Amino acid sequence: MGGFCGVFSSLLHYMLPRKRSVEGEVVDGEESILKKHKTGFIKSHGGVDEGVGEGEVSNSNSIRNGKGSSGIGSSGGDEKTLAEMAFDDGNPHDIDEDLHSRQLAVYGRETMRRLFASNVLVSGIQGLGAEIAKNLVLAGVKSVTLHDEKNVELWDLSSNFLFSENDVGKNRALCSVQKLQELNNAVLVSTLTTKLTKEELFRFQAVVFTDICLEDAIQFNDFCHNHQPPISFIKAEVRGLFGSVFCDFGPKFTVVDVDGEEPHTGIIASISNDNHALVSCVDDERLEFQDGDLVVFSEIRGMTELNDGKPRKILSARPYSFTLEEDTSNYGTYERGGIVTQVKQPKVLKFKSLREALRDPGDFLLSDFSKFDRPPLLHLAFQALDRFQTVVGRFPVAGSEEDAQKLISIANDMNESLDDGKLEDINAKLLRQFAYGSRAVINPMAAMFGGIVGQEVVKACSGKFHPLFQFFYFDSVESLPTEPLDPSDFKPLNSRYDAQISVFGSKLQKKLEEAQAFVIGSGALGCEFLKNLALMGVSCGGKGKLTITDDDVIEKSNLSRQFLFRDWNIGQAKSTVAAAAALSINPRFSIEALQNRVGTETENVFDDNFWENLTVVINALDNVHARLYVDQRCLYFQKPLLESGTLGAKCNTQMVVPHLTENYGASRDPPEKQAPMCTVHSFPHNIDHCLAWARSEFEGLLEKTPSEVNVYLSNPSEYASTMTQAGDAQARDTLERVLECLDREKCQTFEECITWARLKFEDYFANRVKQLTFTFPEDSVNSTGVPFWSAPKRFPRPLQFSSSDPSHLHFVMSASILRAETFGIPVPEWAKHPKKLAETVDRVVVPEFHPKTGVKIETDEKATSLSSASVDDAGMINELIQKLENCRKNLQPGYKMKPIQFEKDDDTNYHMDMIAALANMRARNYSIPEVDKLKAKFIAGRIIPAIATSTAMATGLVCLELYKVIDGGHKLEDYRNTFANLALPLFSIAEPVPPKVIKHQDMSWTVWDRWVIKNNPTLRELLKWLEDKGLNAYSISFGSCLLYNTMFPRHKERMDKKVVDLVRDVAKVELPPYRRHLDVVAACEDDEDNDIDIPQISVYFR
Repeated sequence: MGGFCGVFSSLLHYMLPRKRSVEGEVVDGEESILKKHKTGFIKSHGGVDEGVGEGEVSNSNSIRNGKGSSGIGSSGGDEKTLAEMAFDDGNPHDIDEDLHSRQLAVYGRETMRRLFASNVLVSGIQGLGAEIAKNLVLAGVKSVTLHDEKNVELWDLSSNFLFSENDVGKNRALCSVQKLQELNNAVLVSTLTTKLTKEELFRFQAVVFTDICLEDAIQFNDFCHNHQPPISFIKAEVRGLFGSVFCDFGPKFTVVDVDGEEPHTGIIASISNDNHALVSCVDDERLEFQDGDLVVFSEIRGMTELNDGKPRKILSARPYSFTLEEDTSNYGTYERGGIVTQVKQPKVLKFKSLREALRDPGDFLLSDFSKFDRPPLLHLAFQALDRFQTVVGRFPVAGSEEDAQKLISIANDMNESLDDGKLEDINAKLLRQFAYGSRAVINPMAAMFGGIVGQEVVKACSGKFHPLFQFFYFDSVESLPTEPLDPSDFKPLNSRYDAQISVFGSKLQKKLEEAQAFVIGSGALGCEFLKNLALMGVSCGGKGKLTITDDDVIEKSNLSRQFLFRDWNIGQAKSTVAAAAALSINPRFSIEALQNRVGTETENVFDDNFWENLTVVINALDNVHARLYVDQRCLYFQKPLLESGTLGAKCNTQMVVPHLTENYGASRDPPEKQAPMCTVHSFPHNIDHCLAWARSEFEGLLEKTPSEVNVYLSNPSEYASTMTQAGDAQARDTLERVLECLDREKCQTFEECITWARLKFEDYFANRVKQLTFTFPEDSVNSTGVPFWSAPKRFPRPLQFSSSDPSHLHFVMSASILRAETFGIPVPEWAKHPKKLAETVDRVVVPEFHPKTGVKIETDEKATSLSSASVDDAGMINELIQKLENCRKNLQPGYKMKPIQFEKDDDTNYHMDMIAALANMRARNYSIPEVDKLKAKFIAGRIIPAIATSTAMATGLVCLELYKVIDGGHKLEDYRNTFANLALPLFSIAEPVPPKVIKHQDMSWTVWDRWVIKNNPTLRELLKWLEDKGLNAYSISFGSCLLYNTMFPRHKERMDKKVVDLVRDVAKVELPPYRRHLDVVAACEDDEDNDIDIPQISVYFR
């Protein structure tokens, strides 16, 4: 490890966070721009920037954008670019979409703008305060003020990633400001290091207290609650393995969007003329409406009275229909068409003040239903702890029975004084555990609660998502070691882990430090995990080692949540930078960073010896395929796997523990429903269909066909032979596209690229629609007499090209620029100026189109290909090959095209411009609402919404389970799987599911079992070994190769051969030198001829 650390120390200079200057300058009128977006629940104060020095305001538009103009071909000044005109939604372009794209997918622009206008105070910069501040800076609020009067102690290093040992004795807030500022230069991070007064709070939209006595909290809360407008107040505490949150957003707080989900919609099939009309929808997808929802109607033919935009109430919702609180008896008769859309209603919440809520807390937010009686006890415990501190002047000492008894006595006295809400039973054991760890802020709890509280601040500042109302209590006492601890185990060792030792004892700390851990992925989850593990001391001892691997490099869009990275790291390997940053958090971290993908192709890197020596595996992956592979490896080598994932404000964790729980792959989500090919290509009825078609066309025109051209040109004779052998419609279509590229549609000048783009517009959005409506007129019916254009089909209209329409022109511009790129043609500057481009486009001669009879258009939803077979495909293929050969002779030697691979996160490459333009023009054909480029990027780029808060919470929950895994003595009922949705908020915590048990005679096994036979057995010896277990093997296979089967008499000749030799000879597999065993699958029956599903068998030959 010494060599590795030496290499890292030389990398620290450019990899680790360092202070950077704020670019850009303050834009005049910025304050008015931001205030314009404030609504009733956003608190605006005169003098919101009071106390900020001149030049310190860092959220100027120029910084938010990250560049002067995000549009195409900007020539300076206020002139709009063509892209801005094409996608103009009337909103100012004040958000750096490259940086915040994943967060925008969760919050939307309006919420982001409200965050940009919000000033937040975080008081108490221990581990919890640091986590909250980190999440808020990443989210992009206007300013974060850090308040702390106390100095850094060595104790704080158990949970605060901002501190180093050199900071001990310095003010906490001052030691934190620089590293937090580096996370986001668009957020002003400042400090307060003196006693806080109520009068200072008026500058903030939200205030968070993490280290405050109850008496002061009540005083501050009274001020915030009664202030006009109210200041959102949050009190949060982490005490060992216990945590609490209290929220008060004022007496009348408006939630604009309670869950953040898109409004539900349905496509109407029929509406009855009744009092309480029955509305039936197509059975394309189940309706998500609920009783009492408000909905609006549009595009209805016949019963047009419902198209007035007035919200109407659903009385009774069913999977594919609902009844409406509306008398339609005298309305027109429903003919066809129509969309029904949910109207999301704002919700007003009346928060109690802390003073009132302590007396009458109302309903607590539950997280673990096995602890349904726990919140009232913890409500009492936290108040008792506050009284203990007031009386004694300190926290209870870890391991002190005297202090624990004093806390229990205080709790009992407080409980006896209660009239309403008096508890029948005070759990003394739980209160003792609470007392012992009460001084400590441990990292996993800080990470978890930092995510929860960070999200509550976002809600307070924006009205997006439902706030926590009002108390939340949580504990993870199951994380404690299973063996009883002696009071001496809790004693501080004058180390950075003392706070953690005061909760778990020094023995578990030693186990953590000596762990051999494997973290797979160093993106958002991976960064959080590395920070947590460094603070916990995992793999930080002499024998410990953590391996992290990720084959990806850092991109700008990562920076809004992958907080170990900085903008100067863009383009560098994620794992290397993350490891270096984690090493700066804890210099004792024994960490090795690799850039290998984990899969079958890297089993020479992650070999048997590597897996066998691991203590624990932590997944930080973003795809199911990789997760399933790692799951199989952990099953095979009997290693615990800690699994987690996030989707916007949602997160889940799953513990996979050998022999205790089912494995990750034991249960899977159903596959996503795919739209039929004919729907996407001819009958779209939503923007997703249009975007799926657009991306398919983009890849076909700009990547697949140019690649196919290059394959042909690299070896024409072999290519021709392959196509001739295929001889089908698909080969014919491929050859036609290659020929088009090299002949009729070959471009040699940029003007020819414009001509190609203009003709493509005509083909896509006029000619194809004319042909479709000629083949299937608006009044056509199918074979059963039902109108062909019944829902969900939408009747299309051709577009008439106009160079004065920015959307039309934008399509031509982006398509011609990308076409030029595939042919290696330089793009002239005038191509990006609307007026000059329009003049060139208008000179293109567009041939007149006449629909043809007999054209086959696929309408079968089960069809998997649009290629229609011809009577003489083979003959046509030969003719096309000959034409291609003639074209090739006219090409320059070494001629190649330049295929374009789709990249969604580069806003300057025109990829999303073209896809959005394609999709929107198609949507316009079918009267489908169009989308802006950002929304198109989310859908076509398959962007997974992501925010820092849910990521932090997920990793905190996983690390609470890590204590159990490393300790090693916990039962199934001690482990917890979690699903959480911070938007609601909802926490669903439960025991994992045990593995399925298979029994045979006196044996039993699960998916975790692997049978092992050693000493390099022969086939006969293997069969006898199974026979001794009461199993008659009738088939032995290695992978897909059959080594033995009773159906084949000649297989008996193999009986005395070694199994390893059979694998080499029959399966033709060369076993690498690092492999000591091979795995075979045996199909067996018992003596009654019943099939028995047995574990995989590992045959050791070395």
